[in-house]
Amino acid sequence: MTTQTQTGEGVARPDTRTKLYWAINDNLVLIRRHLRHLTRSPEQLFTAIMLPATLLLLFRFMFGGAIDVGNTAYVNYLVPGILVNSIAMVTVSTSVAVQSDMQEGVVDRYRTIAMAESAVIIGHVVAAVFRATISLVTMVGLGIAVGFRPAGSALDWLLAVGALLLFACSLAWVAAALGLVARSADGAAGLGMIFMFDPYASSAFVQPESLPDGLRGFVEHQPVTLVVDTVRGLLLGLPVGNTGWYAAIWWVAILGVAAPVATRLYHRRYA
Repeated sequence: MTTQTQTGEGVARPDTRTKLYWAINDNLVLIRRHLRHLTRSPEQLFTAIMLPATLLLLFRFMFGGAIDVGNTAYVNYLVPGILVNSIAMVTVSTSVAVQSDMQEGVVDRYRTIAMAESAVIIGHVVAAVFRATISLVTMVGLGIAVGFRPAGSALDWLLAVGALLLFACSLAWVAAALGLVARSADGAAGLGMIFMFDPYASSAFVQPESLPDGLRGFVEHQPVTLVVDTVRGLLLGLPVGNTGWYAAIWWVAILGVAAPVATRLYHRRYA
């Protein structure tokens, strides 16, 4: 829709900015809103940091001596799994945040003004990835403090970061869809718990070879394990093989499904 703007001489002229411009502008406005919420609700960052930090210290100093992972030091085996686990923990807060916006009428107010509907969900997704990034940086620092010694090259680190961010973005869209499906904040938190605990049934903390056959088959082939093994291999300078490609295919596919599903759920809810 063409709007009118005023020139310095008071003469109206058409606003020639495109729909794409306004869509990008609306997304940036909502992203800034959600990022400001992080400064006003520091408990979100506290949760994103303290829970994985507690797990890291618990497994490093209490359980690590009882877990055999072969020739690799357990702390080196553990930290990549904690990085993936810290991203999964963001799922709950994202689902709850999306559901809270639906319940509290925030989206109803958005719909009374001309704005891109995509901005509502994209703002939550970007905020989730931002929280995950802060958690990742903190966990790497804490891991190094307790003995983590990565051996990957600069390129390996870049690839590992790319894999983690793809995982974070995909999981954020899944969390947004869960928040739209839920009918209450408690329901959204319960649904988010599914993905929060999924890394425990992966290679994040123990080698799949030590598990019973039935459970081992699931753990070895589930998509979270592929991310863990990819990140671990890259950070420790170990061969990754086809695992990285399989992880990328899985999580690009999940992202390709979750994003349109979340968008469709949003439109259906407010049709």
